[in-house]
Amino acid sequence: AERQYVANMDSEPESRLYCLIMSLPQSSVQDWGEEVEEGAIYNVTLKRVQIQQAANKGARWLGAEGDRLPPGHTVSQLETCKIRSIRAGTLERLVETLLTAFGDNDLTYTSIFLSTYRAFASTHTVLQLLLDKYGIPEDSEGQMDALASILRVWLDQCPEDFQEPPSYPCLHRVMAYLQRALPGSEPIRRAQSLLGQLQAEASLDPDSEGGSFCLGEDEEVEIEVQEDFLSFDADLVAEQLTYMDALLFKKVVPHHCLGSIWSQRDKKQNKHSASTIRATITQFNAVAACVVSTILHRRQIRPHLRARVIQRWIDVAQECRMRKNFSSLHAIVSALQSNPLYRLKRAWSCVHKDGISTFEELSDIFSDHNNYLTSRELLMREGTSKFANLEGCAKEHQKRIHKRLQLQKEMGAMQGTIPYLGTFLTDLTMLDTALPDLVEGGLINFEKRRREFEVIAQIKLLQSACNSYCLSADAAFLRWFKSQPQHSEEESYAMSCDIEGVGDSSPTSPKPRKRIITYTAGNMKVVYVLHLSLQLSESSSCTSLHSMDTTSSSASVPVTPASPSLPGPPCMHRRSVSLTPMSPSSPMPPAYNTQAQDACIIRVSLEQGNGNLYKSILLTSQDKTPAVISRAVAKHNLESEPGEGYELVQVISDERELVIPDNANVFYAMNTSANFDFLLRVRGTAGRPVQLRSRCASTLPRAQQRSSLSLRLSKVTL
Repeated sequence: AERQYVANMDSEPESRLYCLIMSLPQSSVQDWGEEVEEGAIYNVTLKRVQIQQAANKGARWLGAEGDRLPPGHTVSQLETCKIRSIRAGTLERLVETLLTAFGDNDLTYTSIFLSTYRAFASTHTVLQLLLDKYGIPEDSEGQMDALASILRVWLDQCPEDFQEPPSYPCLHRVMAYLQRALPGSEPIRRAQSLLGQLQAEASLDPDSEGGSFCLGEDEEVEIEVQEDFLSFDADLVAEQLTYMDALLFKKVVPHHCLGSIWSQRDKKQNKHSASTIRATITQFNAVAACVVSTILHRRQIRPHLRARVIQRWIDVAQECRMRKNFSSLHAIVSALQSNPLYRLKRAWSCVHKDGISTFEELSDIFSDHNNYLTSRELLMREGTSKFANLEGCAKEHQKRIHKRLQLQKEMGAMQGTIPYLGTFLTDLTMLDTALPDLVEGGLINFEKRRREFEVIAQIKLLQSACNSYCLSADAAFLRWFKSQPQHSEEESYAMSCDIEGVGDSSPTSPKPRKRIITYTAGNMKVVYVLHLSLQLSESSSCTSLHSMDTTSSSASVPVTPASPSLPGPPCMHRRSVSLTPMSPSSPMPPAYNTQAQDACIIRVSLEQGNGNLYKSILLTSQDKTPAVISRAVAKHNLESEPGEGYELVQVISDERELVIPDNANVFYAMNTSANFDFLLRVRGTAGRPVQLRSRCASTLPRAQQRSSLSLRLSKVTL
């Protein structure tokens, strides 16, 4: 229903509010507008909710609760409540809102603030503002209780915020306040317990934090048993990969995924940041490397024996699908589609057609069509379900798979879900790129944080679902997995050529017309599977799949032209300093490879790199070349180098490029029929053959049909 303003615009706000309430349809939410105060802007909505009341006046007069009355003695009535949610404000007002949000019916504000505040403030600053102003003894009892409640939620939801060894200043300050205000209370006991827990964690080996999966006590035991990969059943391998992935995913700190934090991890001062994300990446890398090494490590074996190894990994991938482990599933599929493995025509020709069919179905899960819609919908459908839904699997495997699922249901063995974390990292980084941190008046854009929290809440929900797994470690497999070599890109390709020789891939290889799955996790493209977690803090270049050290490098393997571009994503988040909420009819927000509303997103790489590390930049119709170069230099952490020393080059294809004139309007000078991929080139240097790889047209990278290992294995846009 449309608003029916009985009063004119000059009438009192209360009158207009009353008229709007009367015009609300049942069970609806209506936007009423904005309220502007000093240092804050609020969005006001009216919501009509259904409540139960006693049917007779006497019961209502006595205050009888509707839910305590027998059926037939209650009536349903509609009540309109006003919801006032802050959209932008100063840091002081945002902190103040922690105490007032519940009264304004903004019931999710505390969780949103605690999940995202690190993007604009530190724990020390927020705690100081909170306790200095509202933690004085003269405050009302209600305010003291509200403050204690906030601190308790903070301790429970974000204990990592207080990990400040050896003195733990923030936690001690919280304990001092609670001891003074609420001695002997549950919050003070929680704070004391957390202090002991953090001290115990700090006493452990600090080098193990954020590293690859650790075998604990067994890690120091000499590896004597050298099992062959085929000696492990597919379900055991999938179970152990799920066991490792689940442990690491449950340890992920959700706010480490925020674009403002994740995109800054390659700075020297942040080389230890987002350690829980780096650990997940390291494990993903290890799985992909294990697939490659087990298939390539024996040159002399016959093709049909190598095909058995390929088939076993396909079976493992199917088992991961049954366990809803999308992380290892994606790593295995991407590794099998890498160039060194994809080109093994004789081995692939020996893989049974049922195996090829299963492999293609698993690959389709991560199809890049429509911004990876298939994998997103699958995650939404199965994220918190008890079991996987495998109705669409190959007919030849349906009977066996359904029998396994039925057995699991009878045993009550529920499955958790381990997501492909790159999707969330991509969404959060693109949000950080597309939405401004500040709006008019220098106010913090908290609406941006609400959007980010929608993604973080999904991560938290899936972490909770991971508790459904009931798995135990298999020491023999974990020792074997830990011992597997990680070959560099060049080594893998050379081994593949020794096995197969240099030539085209076979028609019996998995359908070459299908685009290769890529791992994406943000808006700077970096090879995910190539020990990213340790290399990014040292270098801006792509790294090889070879070891986990920080000294190895990689040379690019010749690549073929990329696949044709597809249109950009149908929608993203709107970047605007306007505080007007988006409506279904709002224009499309800026997106990669699409010019809309006088803005778009471009990707800028450094030419001295190999094109696998890029930064996303918002480009408007007013931006001239020097401004774009300056922003790109800053984003690549090259502040010490003058922007005048670079020129901006758009990569049209592997053979063509467009040098943007110095004073041109980049928005209009660029070639819109090509991908929006640019290079920063040092002036005076000759242009090299273009090596930017896997150019794409959506918000996530797409891969070409044949590329080097560092492309065909899962990539992350960071």
